[in-house]
Amino acid sequence: MIRLTRLNNQAFTVNSDLIKFVEQSPDTLVTLINGEKIVVRESADEILRRVVAFRRTVLEGLSRTSNWDSSASRLAPAERLEPKREPPK
Repeated sequence: MIRLTRLNNQAFTVNSDLIKFVEQSPDTLVTLINGEKIVVRESADEILRRVVAFRRTVLEGLSRTSNWDSSASRLAPAERLEPKREPPK
């Protein structure tokens, strides 16, 4: 969740996973996946910074509360994905 500000200075919180895209020309327009459009005071760059910061905190919290390894979330070479097979006897 990230905090944004409408043009009338009313702050609100939005689930960053629901953001489809952000346009800036000259006002910043946030379009959600349900089609809702919201004009905000923050720049597109600032919204991106907040989304990245939020997701970073989520992943850091996940790695502290479990054995989850963020490096394992990247695609692994095919040889690491396939199970090791014993040679025929």
